[in-house]
Amino acid sequence: MLAFLAGLMCFFALGGGSVARGQDAKGTRFVCTSIPIDADPSCHLPPIPMQSTSPQEDDLRNTVMQLRETILQQKETIVNQRETIKELTGKLTRCESASETTMLDAKYNQGSWRKDFSKTSGKDTMGDLPRNPSETIDNLGRTMQSLKDRLENLEQQQMRANMSGAAFPNELRDLLQRRLGDLENQLLNKVSELEDEKSMLYNETAAHRHRTDAALNTLLERITELEKGNSGFKSPEDFKVSLPLRTNYLYGRIKKSLPEMYAFTVCMWLKSSASPGIGTPFSYGVPGQANEIVLIEWGNNAIELLINDKVAQLPLSVSDGRWHHICITWTTRDGLWEAYQDGEKLGSGENLAPWHPIKPGGVIILGQEQDTVGGRFDATQAFVGEMTQFNIWDRVLKAQDIMSMANCSSNMPGNVIPWVDNNVDVFGGATKWALEMCEDRLYDS
Repeated sequence: MLAFLAGLMCFFALGGGSVARGQDAKGTRFVCTSIPIDADPSCHLPPIPMQSTSPQEDDLRNTVMQLRETILQQKETIVNQRETIKELTGKLTRCESASETTMLDAKYNQGSWRKDFSKTSGKDTMGDLPRNPSETIDNLGRTMQSLKDRLENLEQQQMRANMSGAAFPNELRDLLQRRLGDLENQLLNKVSELEDEKSMLYNETAAHRHRTDAALNTLLERITELEKGNSGFKSPEDFKVSLPLRTNYLYGRIKKSLPEMYAFTVCMWLKSSASPGIGTPFSYGVPGQANEIVLIEWGNNAIELLINDKVAQLPLSVSDGRWHHICITWTTRDGLWEAYQDGEKLGSGENLAPWHPIKPGGVIILGQEQDTVGGRFDATQAFVGEMTQFNIWDRVLKAQDIMSMANCSSNMPGNVIPWVDNNVDVFGGATKWALEMCEDRLYDS
Protein backbone atom coordinates (compact mmCIF):
# COMPACT_ATOMS: atom_id res chain seq x y z
CA MET A 1 0.00 0.00 0.00
CA LEU A 2 2.88 2.39 0.78
CA ALA A 3 4.47 1.70 -2.62
CA PHE A 4 1.18 2.33 -4.28
CA LEU A 5 0.74 5.69 -2.44
CA ALA A 6 4.31 6.73 -3.33
CA GLY A 7 3.72 5.96 -6.95
CA LEU A 8 0.39 7.74 -6.88
CA MET A 9 2.03 10.88 -5.44
CA CYS A 10 4.71 10.83 -8.09
CA PHE A 11 2.13 10.34 -10.79
CA PHE A 12 0.17 13.41 -9.74
CA ALA A 13 3.29 15.46 -9.32
CA LEU A 14 4.95 14.74 -12.67
CA GLY A 15 2.09 13.87 -14.96
CA GLY A 16 1.91 10.04 -14.75
CA GLY A 17 3.08 7.30 -17.22
CA SER A 18 6.17 5.11 -17.73
CA VAL A 19 9.66 6.29 -17.07
CA ALA A 20 10.83 7.22 -20.59
CA ARG A 21 12.79 9.90 -22.31
CA GLY A 22 11.97 11.27 -25.66
CA GLN A 23 12.29 14.32 -27.86
CA ASP A 24 9.40 16.28 -29.19
CA ALA A 25 8.85 19.78 -30.38
CA LYS A 26 8.44 21.24 -26.89
CA GLY A 27 11.35 19.54 -25.07
CA THR A 28 12.08 16.72 -22.71
CA ARG A 29 9.44 15.06 -20.49
CA PHE A 30 9.61 12.26 -17.93
CA VAL A 31 7.22 9.44 -17.27
CA CYS A 32 7.20 7.67 -13.86
CA THR A 33 6.35 4.01 -13.64
CA SER A 34 5.65 2.27 -10.36
CA ILE A 35 7.71 -0.89 -9.70
CA PRO A 36 7.65 -3.37 -6.86
CA ILE A 37 9.96 -2.81 -3.94
CA ASP A 38 11.98 -6.01 -4.46
CA ALA A 39 12.39 -5.48 -8.28
CA ASP A 40 15.65 -4.40 -9.86
CA PRO A 41 15.29 -0.81 -11.18
CA SER A 42 17.84 -1.52 -13.98
CA CYS A 43 15.67 -4.20 -15.47
CA HIS A 44 13.26 -3.05 -18.04
CA LEU A 45 9.69 -3.78 -17.15
CA PRO A 46 6.79 -3.59 -19.44
CA PRO A 47 4.66 -0.53 -18.88
CA ILE A 48 1.72 -0.99 -16.67
CA PRO A 49 -1.46 0.00 -18.34
CA MET A 50 -3.36 2.89 -16.74
CA GLN A 51 -6.40 1.84 -14.87
CA SER A 52 -9.39 3.85 -13.93
CA THR A 53 -9.42 5.26 -10.37
CA SER A 54 -11.40 3.42 -7.79
CA PRO A 55 -13.65 5.05 -5.03
CA GLN A 56 -10.98 4.27 -2.43
CA GLU A 57 -8.39 6.26 -4.32
CA ASP A 58 -10.78 9.21 -4.61
CA ASP A 59 -11.29 9.22 -0.81
CA LEU A 60 -7.56 9.20 -0.23
CA ARG A 61 -7.08 12.04 -2.65
CA ASN A 62 -9.74 14.11 -0.90
CA THR A 63 -8.18 13.39 2.48
CA VAL A 64 -4.77 14.59 1.30
CA MET A 65 -6.28 17.81 -0.02
CA GLN A 66 -8.14 18.45 3.23
CA LEU A 67 -4.93 17.93 5.24
CA ARG A 68 -3.09 20.41 3.01
CA GLU A 69 -5.82 23.00 3.50
CA THR A 70 -5.87 22.41 7.29
CA ILE A 71 -2.09 22.89 7.51
CA LEU A 72 -2.27 26.13 5.53
CA GLN A 73 -5.07 27.46 7.78
CA GLN A 74 -3.12 26.54 10.90
CA LYS A 75 -0.06 28.37 9.54
CA GLU A 76 -2.15 31.49 8.95
CA THR A 77 -3.65 31.18 12.47
CA ILE A 78 -0.22 30.79 14.00
CA VAL A 79 1.05 33.89 12.18
CA ASN A 80 -1.95 35.93 13.38
CA GLN A 81 -1.57 34.68 16.95
CA ARG A 82 2.13 35.54 16.91
CA GLU A 83 1.25 39.12 15.93
CA THR A 84 -1.31 39.26 18.73
CA ILE A 85 1.19 37.90 21.22
CA LYS A 86 3.78 40.49 20.13
CA GLU A 87 1.21 43.29 20.58
CA LEU A 88 0.16 42.02 24.01
CA THR A 89 3.79 41.60 25.01
CA GLY A 90 4.47 45.23 24.06
CA LYS A 91 1.50 46.44 26.12
CA LEU A 92 2.61 44.25 28.99
CA THR A 93 6.12 45.76 28.87
CA ARG A 94 4.73 49.31 28.92
CA CYS A 95 2.38 48.52 31.84
CA GLU A 96 5.21 46.88 33.79
CA SER A 97 7.43 49.94 33.22
CA ALA A 98 4.69 52.29 34.48
CA SER A 99 4.03 50.07 37.48
CA GLU A 100 7.72 50.02 38.43
CA THR A 101 7.80 53.83 38.62
CA THR A 102 4.71 54.10 40.86
CA MET A 103 4.97 51.08 43.16
CA LEU A 104 8.03 49.88 45.00
CA ASP A 105 6.88 46.30 45.15
CA ALA A 106 5.94 45.90 41.45
CA LYS A 107 9.32 44.39 40.61
CA TYR A 108 8.90 41.76 43.25
CA ASN A 109 5.39 40.91 42.09
CA GLN A 110 6.49 40.74 38.44
CA GLY A 111 9.46 38.48 39.21
CA SER A 112 7.39 36.17 41.34
CA TRP A 113 4.71 36.00 38.63
CA ARG A 114 7.27 35.12 35.96
CA LYS A 115 8.70 32.37 38.13
CA ASP A 116 5.25 30.95 38.67
CA PHE A 117 4.48 31.22 34.98
CA SER A 118 7.71 29.48 33.96
CA LYS A 119 6.94 26.70 36.40
CA THR A 120 3.38 26.23 35.19
CA SER A 121 4.02 26.57 31.45
CA GLY A 122 6.73 23.89 31.33
CA LYS A 123 8.15 24.96 27.93
CA ASP A 124 8.52 27.87 25.54
CA THR A 125 5.30 28.23 23.57
CA MET A 126 6.98 30.61 21.15
CA GLY A 127 9.36 27.87 19.88
CA ASP A 128 8.61 24.96 17.71
CA LEU A 129 4.96 24.11 17.62
CA PRO A 130 3.76 20.62 18.35
CA ARG A 131 2.87 18.51 15.46
CA ASN A 132 -0.64 17.89 16.72
CA PRO A 133 -2.87 20.86 15.68
CA SER A 134 -5.29 20.49 18.62
CA GLU A 135 -2.36 20.60 21.07
CA THR A 136 -1.05 23.72 19.36
CA ILE A 137 -4.39 25.47 19.71
CA ASP A 138 -4.64 24.50 23.37
CA ASN A 139 -1.14 25.81 24.13
CA LEU A 140 -1.84 29.08 22.34
CA GLY A 141 -5.09 29.47 24.26
CA ARG A 142 -3.30 28.95 27.59
CA THR A 143 -0.59 31.44 26.57
CA MET A 144 -3.17 34.12 25.71
CA GLN A 145 -5.07 33.50 28.97
CA SER A 146 -1.81 33.88 30.93
CA LEU A 147 -1.08 37.18 29.17
CA LYS A 148 -4.60 38.41 29.93
CA ASP A 149 -4.14 37.48 33.60
CA ARG A 150 -0.87 39.44 33.70
CA LEU A 151 -2.55 42.47 32.16
CA GLU A 152 -5.43 42.32 34.67
CA ASN A 153 -2.97 41.98 37.56
CA LEU A 154 -1.01 45.02 36.41
CA GLU A 155 -4.21 47.04 35.93
CA GLN A 156 -5.34 46.17 39.47
CA GLN A 157 -1.94 47.21 40.84
CA GLN A 158 -2.20 50.49 38.97
CA MET A 159 -5.70 51.07 40.36
CA ARG A 160 -4.48 50.39 43.91
CA ALA A 161 -1.61 52.79 43.41
CA ASN A 162 -4.04 55.46 42.20
CA MET A 163 -6.38 54.83 45.13
CA SER A 164 -3.46 55.09 47.57
CA GLY A 165 -2.77 58.63 46.41
CA ALA A 166 0.11 58.03 44.01
CA ALA A 167 -1.73 59.64 41.12
CA PHE A 168 -4.79 61.54 42.34
CA PRO A 169 -6.74 63.49 39.76
CA ASN A 170 -6.12 67.21 39.95
CA GLU A 171 -9.67 68.02 41.07
CA LEU A 172 -9.57 65.47 43.87
CA ARG A 173 -6.12 66.67 44.95
CA ASP A 174 -7.29 70.29 45.05
CA LEU A 175 -10.39 69.31 47.02
CA LEU A 176 -8.33 67.42 49.58
CA GLN A 177 -5.88 70.31 49.90
CA ARG A 178 -8.71 72.78 50.50
CA ARG A 179 -10.27 70.46 53.05
CA LEU A 180 -6.95 70.03 54.84
CA GLY A 181 -6.48 73.79 54.83
CA ASP A 182 -9.92 74.33 56.39
CA LEU A 183 -9.23 71.74 59.06
CA GLU A 184 -5.88 73.33 59.83
CA ASN A 185 -7.52 76.76 60.20
CA GLN A 186 -10.20 75.33 62.48
CA LEU A 187 -7.53 73.66 64.60
CA LEU A 188 -5.56 76.91 64.89
CA ASN A 189 -8.71 78.81 65.87
CA LYS A 190 -9.54 76.20 68.51
CA VAL A 191 -6.01 76.37 69.90
CA SER A 192 -6.27 80.17 70.04
CA GLU A 193 -9.61 79.96 71.88
CA LEU A 194 -8.17 77.48 74.36
CA GLU A 195 -5.21 79.76 74.98
CA ASP A 196 -7.57 82.69 75.62
CA GLU A 197 -9.67 80.59 78.00
CA LYS A 198 -6.53 79.45 79.76
CA SER A 199 -5.42 83.06 80.21
CA MET A 200 -8.87 84.07 81.50
CA LEU A 201 -8.93 81.15 83.93
CA TYR A 202 -5.47 82.05 85.16
CA ASN A 203 -6.55 85.65 85.75
CA GLU A 204 -9.73 84.55 87.51
CA THR A 205 -7.75 82.09 89.63
CA ALA A 206 -5.28 84.79 90.57
CA ALA A 207 -8.11 87.17 91.51
CA HIS A 208 -9.82 84.46 93.55
CA ARG A 209 -6.55 83.65 95.30
CA HIS A 210 -6.11 87.34 96.08
CA ARG A 211 -9.62 87.56 97.53
CA THR A 212 -9.05 84.40 99.57
CA ASP A 213 -5.79 85.74 100.94
CA ALA A 214 -7.51 89.02 101.85
CA ALA A 215 -10.31 87.13 103.64
CA LEU A 216 -7.81 85.00 105.53
CA ASN A 217 -5.86 88.08 106.56
CA THR A 218 -9.05 89.72 107.77
CA LEU A 219 -9.95 86.58 109.71
CA LEU A 220 -6.52 86.47 111.29
CA GLU A 221 -6.90 90.11 112.29
CA ARG A 222 -10.27 89.33 113.86
CA ILE A 223 -8.80 86.40 115.74
CA THR A 224 -6.04 88.63 117.01
CA GLU A 225 -8.57 91.21 118.08
CA LEU A 226 -10.64 88.53 119.83
CA GLU A 227 -7.60 87.26 121.64
CA LYS A 228 -6.86 90.77 122.78
CA GLY A 229 -10.52 91.51 123.52
CA ASN A 230 -11.02 88.38 125.61
CA SER A 231 -8.40 89.49 127.97
CA GLY A 232 -10.34 92.75 128.37
CA PHE A 233 -13.64 91.14 129.45
CA LYS A 234 -14.51 92.52 132.87
CA SER A 235 -16.11 89.17 133.75
CA PRO A 236 -16.43 85.78 131.93
CA GLU A 237 -20.07 86.42 131.04
CA ASP A 238 -19.65 89.98 129.69
CA PHE A 239 -19.38 89.19 125.97
CA LYS A 240 -21.61 88.73 122.94
CA VAL A 241 -21.50 86.55 119.83
CA SER A 242 -21.90 88.36 116.51
CA LEU A 243 -23.26 86.54 113.41
CA PRO A 244 -23.44 89.29 110.74
CA LEU A 245 -24.15 87.20 107.60
CA ARG A 246 -26.80 84.68 106.58
CA THR A 247 -24.50 81.80 105.65
CA ASN A 248 -24.16 78.13 106.51
CA TYR A 249 -20.67 78.46 108.01
CA LEU A 250 -20.99 81.18 110.68
CA TYR A 251 -22.02 79.70 114.01
CA GLY A 252 -21.15 79.21 117.67
CA ARG A 253 -20.99 75.95 119.60
CA ILE A 254 -21.55 75.27 123.28
CA LYS A 255 -18.88 72.93 124.60
CA LYS A 256 -21.07 71.34 127.28
CA SER A 257 -24.01 69.08 126.51
CA LEU A 258 -27.35 68.54 128.24
CA PRO A 259 -28.26 65.77 130.65
CA GLU A 260 -31.60 63.99 130.49
CA MET A 261 -34.23 66.55 131.51
CA TYR A 262 -37.94 66.52 132.14
CA ALA A 263 -38.24 70.31 132.27
CA PHE A 264 -36.09 73.27 131.24
CA THR A 265 -35.90 77.06 130.96
CA VAL A 266 -33.88 78.78 128.20
CA CYS A 267 -33.15 82.53 128.41
CA MET A 268 -31.05 84.82 126.20
CA TRP A 269 -30.64 88.35 124.92
CA LEU A 270 -31.18 88.79 121.13
CA LYS A 271 -30.65 91.69 118.74
CA SER A 272 -31.63 91.29 115.08
CA SER A 273 -33.13 93.23 112.20
CA ALA A 274 -33.02 90.40 109.66
CA SER A 275 -35.95 90.00 107.28
CA PRO A 276 -37.76 87.83 106.50
CA GLY A 277 -37.29 85.97 109.76
CA ILE A 278 -34.39 86.19 112.18
CA GLY A 279 -33.42 82.55 111.53
CA THR A 280 -32.39 80.03 114.22
CA PRO A 281 -31.00 81.51 117.46
CA PHE A 282 -30.14 78.01 118.76
CA SER A 283 -30.75 74.29 118.14
CA TYR A 284 -30.07 71.10 120.11
CA GLY A 285 -29.69 67.81 118.23
CA VAL A 286 -29.14 64.26 119.47
CA PRO A 287 -28.43 61.03 117.60
CA GLY A 288 -31.64 59.96 115.90
CA GLN A 289 -33.35 63.36 116.37
CA ALA A 290 -31.72 66.52 114.98
CA ASN A 291 -34.68 68.65 116.17
CA GLU A 292 -34.71 67.72 119.86
CA ILE A 293 -34.96 71.44 120.84
CA VAL A 294 -35.08 74.23 118.21
CA LEU A 295 -36.04 77.93 118.34
CA ILE A 296 -36.55 79.27 114.80
CA GLU A 297 -38.20 82.05 112.81
CA TRP A 298 -38.10 81.06 109.14
CA GLY A 299 -39.47 83.26 106.37
CA ASN A 300 -42.70 85.02 107.20
CA ASN A 301 -43.73 82.42 109.78
CA ALA A 302 -44.00 83.12 113.50
CA ILE A 303 -41.24 82.13 115.89
CA GLU A 304 -41.59 78.38 116.54
CA LEU A 305 -40.45 76.11 119.35
CA LEU A 306 -39.69 72.49 118.30
CA ILE A 307 -39.33 69.70 120.86
CA ASN A 308 -38.78 66.19 119.52
CA ASP A 309 -39.82 67.62 116.13
CA LYS A 310 -43.22 68.74 117.56
CA VAL A 311 -44.09 72.40 116.92
CA ALA A 312 -45.64 75.26 118.92
CA GLN A 313 -45.88 78.82 117.59
CA LEU A 314 -44.75 81.54 120.00
CA PRO A 315 -46.21 85.09 120.08
CA LEU A 316 -42.79 86.80 120.06
CA SER A 317 -41.45 89.63 117.86
CA VAL A 318 -37.77 90.59 118.11
CA SER A 319 -36.75 91.71 114.59
CA ASP A 320 -36.73 95.49 115.25
CA GLY A 321 -32.95 95.76 115.60
CA ARG A 322 -33.02 96.28 119.39
CA TRP A 323 -31.98 94.10 122.33
CA HIS A 324 -34.75 91.86 123.69
CA HIS A 325 -34.74 89.39 126.56
CA ILE A 326 -36.35 86.04 125.65
CA CYS A 327 -37.23 83.18 127.99
CA ILE A 328 -39.02 79.86 127.21
CA THR A 329 -40.10 77.26 129.75
CA TRP A 330 -41.28 73.68 129.14
CA THR A 331 -42.18 70.60 131.18
CA THR A 332 -42.78 67.07 130.02
CA ARG A 333 -45.94 66.89 132.16
CA ASP A 334 -48.74 67.53 129.68
CA GLY A 335 -46.23 69.32 127.45
CA LEU A 336 -46.84 72.71 129.07
CA TRP A 337 -44.86 75.70 127.72
CA GLU A 338 -44.61 79.48 128.35
CA ALA A 339 -43.02 82.31 126.34
CA TYR A 340 -41.60 85.54 127.85
CA GLN A 341 -40.34 88.69 126.10
CA ASP A 342 -38.62 91.48 128.06
CA GLY A 343 -39.91 89.96 131.34
CA GLU A 344 -43.57 89.65 130.30
CA LYS A 345 -45.33 86.37 129.54
CA LEU A 346 -46.85 86.71 126.06
CA GLY A 347 -48.14 83.17 125.55
CA SER A 348 -48.50 79.62 126.86
CA GLY A 349 -49.78 76.25 125.72
CA GLU A 350 -49.78 72.49 126.26
CA ASN A 351 -49.45 69.12 124.45
CA LEU A 352 -46.00 70.02 123.10
CA ALA A 353 -44.25 66.61 123.14
CA PRO A 354 -45.95 65.56 126.40
CA TRP A 355 -44.17 62.97 128.57
CA HIS A 356 -41.11 63.12 126.35
CA PRO A 357 -37.81 63.42 128.24
CA ILE A 358 -35.08 65.58 126.71
CA LYS A 359 -32.36 63.16 125.58
CA PRO A 360 -28.78 63.69 126.79
CA GLY A 361 -25.46 63.79 124.93
CA GLY A 362 -26.44 66.10 122.09
CA VAL A 363 -24.89 69.21 120.50
CA ILE A 364 -25.96 72.84 121.08
CA ILE A 365 -25.36 75.14 118.08
CA LEU A 366 -25.82 78.92 118.18
CA GLY A 367 -27.08 80.53 114.96
CA GLN A 368 -27.80 77.42 112.83
CA GLU A 369 -30.46 74.70 112.49
CA GLN A 370 -29.05 71.17 112.45
CA ASP A 371 -30.16 68.63 109.86
CA THR A 372 -27.64 66.18 111.29
CA VAL A 373 -26.08 66.29 114.72
CA GLY A 374 -23.60 69.17 114.71
CA GLY A 375 -23.80 69.97 111.00
CA ARG A 376 -25.51 70.09 107.61
CA PHE A 377 -26.65 73.67 108.05
CA ASP A 378 -29.01 75.57 105.73
CA ALA A 379 -28.08 79.20 105.03
CA THR A 380 -31.75 80.21 104.66
CA GLN A 381 -32.33 79.17 108.31
CA ALA A 382 -29.24 80.90 109.75
CA PHE A 383 -29.57 83.54 112.48
CA VAL A 384 -28.41 87.05 111.60
CA GLY A 385 -27.68 89.36 114.53
CA GLU A 386 -26.11 89.28 118.00
CA MET A 387 -26.79 87.29 121.17
CA THR A 388 -25.57 87.07 124.74
CA GLN A 389 -26.41 85.61 128.14
CA PHE A 390 -27.53 82.21 126.74
CA ASN A 391 -28.38 80.15 129.85
CA ILE A 392 -30.26 76.86 130.43
CA TRP A 393 -31.77 75.50 133.63
CA ASP A 394 -33.20 72.03 134.23
CA ARG A 395 -36.38 73.43 135.84
CA VAL A 396 -39.14 75.94 135.15
CA LEU A 397 -38.12 79.37 136.51
CA LYS A 398 -40.58 81.57 138.34
CA ALA A 399 -42.02 84.63 136.60
CA GLN A 400 -40.37 87.05 139.09
CA ASP A 401 -36.95 85.48 138.45
CA ILE A 402 -37.39 86.00 134.71
CA MET A 403 -38.51 89.62 135.27
CA SER A 404 -35.52 90.40 137.48
CA MET A 405 -33.13 89.17 134.78
CA ALA A 406 -34.95 91.15 132.08
CA ASN A 407 -34.69 94.48 134.02
CA CYS A 408 -31.03 93.80 134.97
CA SER A 409 -31.80 93.68 138.70
CA SER A 410 -30.19 90.23 139.09
CA ASN A 411 -27.82 87.86 137.31
CA MET A 412 -28.70 84.12 137.39
CA PRO A 413 -26.30 81.83 135.48
CA GLY A 414 -27.85 78.59 134.19
CA ASN A 415 -27.27 75.56 136.40
CA VAL A 416 -26.94 73.30 133.29
CA ILE A 417 -25.48 75.64 130.63
CA PRO A 418 -24.02 78.93 131.94
CA TRP A 419 -22.96 81.78 129.66
CA VAL A 420 -19.20 81.93 130.16
CA ASP A 421 -16.42 82.68 127.69
CA ASN A 422 -14.56 79.37 127.94
CA ASN A 423 -17.77 77.39 127.16
CA VAL A 424 -18.46 79.03 123.78
CA ASP A 425 -16.51 78.48 120.55
CA VAL A 426 -17.15 80.43 117.34
CA PHE A 427 -16.53 79.32 113.73
CA GLY A 428 -16.58 80.59 110.15
CA GLY A 429 -16.06 84.25 110.97
CA ALA A 430 -18.43 84.54 113.93
CA THR A 431 -16.90 86.77 116.58
CA LYS A 432 -17.03 87.43 120.30
CA TRP A 433 -16.99 90.99 121.59
CA ALA A 434 -16.92 92.51 125.04
CA LEU A 435 -20.34 93.64 126.22
CA GLU A 436 -21.97 94.91 129.40
CA MET A 437 -25.53 93.99 128.59
CA CYS A 438 -27.42 96.37 130.84
CA GLU A 439 -25.27 99.41 129.97
CA ASP A 440 -25.63 98.65 126.26
CA ARG A 441 -29.36 98.21 126.63
CA LEU A 442 -29.73 101.59 128.34
CA TYR A 443 -27.69 103.22 125.59
CA ASP A 444 -29.83 101.42 123.02
CA SER A 445 -33.06 102.69 124.58
